[in-house]
This record gives sequence, structure tokens and C-alpha cells, in this order.
Amino acid sequence: MYSKILLPTDGSQTTDAVVDHAAALAGWQDATVHVLYVVDDRAFLTLSDDLVDDVTGELEHEGHEVTETAATLLRQAGVDAVTAVRTGSPSDAILEYADEEGMDLVLMGTRGADFRRNMLGSAAQRVIAHAPVPVMTVALDGKDDEVTPTVEPAGQD
Repeated sequence: MYSKILLPTDGSQTTDAVVDHAAALAGWQDATVHVLYVVDDRAFLTLSDDLVDDVTGELEHEGHEVTETAATLLRQAGVDAVTAVRTGSPSDAILEYADEEGMDLVLMGTRGADFRRNMLGSAAQRVIAHAPVPVMTVALDGKDDEVTPTVEPAGQD
């Protein structure tokens, strides 16, 4: 049913619970997990032009570290994993990646760092509303024992 699973991450510690779900699901489905980090360039609007390159470089480096950490955990669980870092609006970049790479499922947490959610809104809500494939969300509250996965059909508004 699922051979390519997209796992967007913002690098927050609660993402480990989503990685655990991805490892279990991918192992059961013999799927490859694509771990994606999006450098949110909307935050650059307040930066001077000379700082944009420095900040972008730092965030891309963070993205490579975050995705490789998640991919290593997946590989240790016996799951094939690939990584990618994109720049743009998180929800747009997730949707574009899912389409371009032919993903069968998007698996993502519903909360990241609070400042990102408060400042930029919920990427998960936009992905659920516009994804061409099913989206499984994992409700994160910072406690691994209280993680609840939910599957939403594609394109639910």
C-alpha cells in the first residue's frame, strides 16, 4: 500500500515519536522513508540582504544534521531512508516534494516548536487540506507515551 513515505521534520525533540511511527509503518510496508527539512524563508523578510546567505547556510546545515539523525534512526530500525533539505514555505515545500517524488503517504507531527506554530500557523493543517495523498498526523505534546496517530484522507479542507 505504501512504498514511499514522506516524513517532514522541524528538528524538534518530539519528532522522535514520529520517527518511531515511520519506522514501524515502513517496516511493515517495506517502504522507503524520505526525511525532509524545510528552511522556512518567510522568516528572512526581516533580515538585511547581507545576512540572508549566512542564515540560509546555517539553517541548511541544521536541516542536513536533523534529517541525517532521523535517517540514521530509521536505518538502525532496518528501514531504507533518504534525506532532503528544501527552502521555502514549509507546507508548500512538503506538498511539492510529495508530488515530485511520488509519495504514497505523508507522516508528520501536528506540533513543532511553539514559536513556529504561533508565528507561521500550522503546516500540518495546510498539508492535510491540500495533499494529493493520505496524511497521517501524530499529535505531539512532548510526551512519547501520549502520542496519537490520526490518518486523514487526501485533500480534506
